[in-house]
Amino acid sequence: MDPILSEVYSTVLPAAPYVIGAYVGIWLVLAVFVFVLFRRAKHTSQDVEALKEALDARKN
Repeated sequence: MDPILSEVYSTVLPAAPYVIGAYVGIWLVLAVFVFVLFRRAKHTSQDVEALKEALDARKN
């Protein structure tokens, strides 16, 4: 093997678990964030529907 490639691989490969862990962590945080936003949007639309029904009931 080329000595330069050997040196590059020896510095890159030990860090691979940390890089993979960072990517997994970022994707997990992003997935949780999207899930929380989805749930909040769902509750907000339910609240809007309840307010519309209350306004309709008040008009009648």
